[in-house]
Amino acid sequence: MLSCHKATRLMSESQERPLSQFEQLSLALHTVMCNGCRQFERQLPIIRSLAHRFALRPDTTATDPDPQDPVDKDGS
Repeated sequence: MLSCHKATRLMSESQERPLSQFEQLSLALHTVMCNGCRQFERQLPIIRSLAHRFALRPDTTATDPDPQDPVDKDGS
């Protein structure tokens, strides 16, 4: 049986490549018995979407003021 580490790695890899039949079967057997990995499998599309959005965000530095920040930084 797969370890949780290997199972979650296969889940992540399945987002980039098709898994072999053996990998699919091993992963299916593991997730039937492992609630934590089932949860991760359900959350993986959300994690992937958030990571993609984070990667595409505009790059800002900590010294640049946010023009849409409603809080006045100098206290006036």
